[in-house]
Amino acid sequence: MNALEEAQKIYDQLVAWRRDLHQHPEMGMEEYRTAKFAAGMLRELGYAVQEGVAQTGVIGVLENGPGPVIMSRVDMDALPIQEMNDVPYASTVPGMMHACGHDAHVAIGLGIAMLMVQHRESWNGTLKLIFQPGEEGMNGAEKMVAAGALEAPRPDAALAIHVWNALPVGKVGVTPGPVMAAAESWEVTITGKGGHAAQPHKTVDPLTIAALTVTNLQSVVSRNVDPQGAAVVSIGRLRSGDTFNVIPETAEMQGTIRTYDPNVRETVLCRVQDIIEGTARMMGARSDFTLYPLAPAVINDPKITALVHAVAADLLGADAIKTDERTMGSEDAAFFLNEVPGCYIFVGSGPKDRPAPSHHSPIFDIEEEVLPIGVALVVESLCRLMPRGEK
Repeated sequence: MNALEEAQKIYDQLVAWRRDLHQHPEMGMEEYRTAKFAAGMLRELGYAVQEGVAQTGVIGVLENGPGPVIMSRVDMDALPIQEMNDVPYASTVPGMMHACGHDAHVAIGLGIAMLMVQHRESWNGTLKLIFQPGEEGMNGAEKMVAAGALEAPRPDAALAIHVWNALPVGKVGVTPGPVMAAAESWEVTITGKGGHAAQPHKTVDPLTIAALTVTNLQSVVSRNVDPQGAAVVSIGRLRSGDTFNVIPETAEMQGTIRTYDPNVRETVLCRVQDIIEGTARMMGARSDFTLYPLAPAVINDPKITALVHAVAADLLGADAIKTDERTMGSEDAAFFLNEVPGCYIFVGSGPKDRPAPSHHSPIFDIEEEVLPIGVALVVESLCRLMPRGEK
């Protein structure tokens, strides 16, 4: 089987699926229409289907003789963004759109399901397809793992894919080791003593303390992390006060931490909390700090990544592959890849001749030529991960 040629044959179907899904986006853990759409297609193809896993997750299992169990995962949820694209398939839901390509992922997942059925002679084993809810900050993967998605049967290896506008269509990122960062969010309430803005000496100004904290946090990465390491500390929200002539009682801050290495992560977490609490204490205020772990780092298994690299080279040519494609963004696919060795693949979906709209943008869109490429990469990788033999 030539996986790319076979995937090109279903291009029109992939586009139709993707555009239908794009027009009907659903928020995380509420992907009822999308889940029903995927489950129905899987049943038509002959998969054993389990619905309602971690609320809206779908699992399809196809047995094809003795052999390993290999899993392929796609995510389904949209974002609370008003679409600004003037296209026939624009979102029909006000304030919501597929601004990260998960509509394309579902279409690719269904294309994988179709070709693996059509070419059962090319592989032996058990295919487990996971359609995951709630990737965008809701840790749907963690919820699916907790609900038993990795059991009965347990996969021996896993593949995950993401369309990626940072790369032009026809290019892929296949990188061993860490490819997406561990992520935490944090929040703190700094409590001082409010009063009249004309009498600041009678107050403990939480807004001044918050501003000093923002400045002090800039030293965490530059003075505590090895320059050859990687970490991000960002403050995304600072809120305090209601009017010009009142020093408020409290200030609230929220931020995020991104790291690849567990040791770096531990250092950064400790320093962020120490600086926040120490700055408040030094200035005579109280701080209430809370950390919210979101997802661990996505780390690709070297052996499976080498296999995917070989597949990409055969299908697209060695020049199409980037082996250092990483981002400090996070992905809850890490909860699957922490349990099962696997490879997370970036598949170029940007235009070849102009800048691509960024992910999570109201003008986000993809070059739809990525759809058969994504299908072919995963299908051929699945076939090579499962021993072939006479039946």
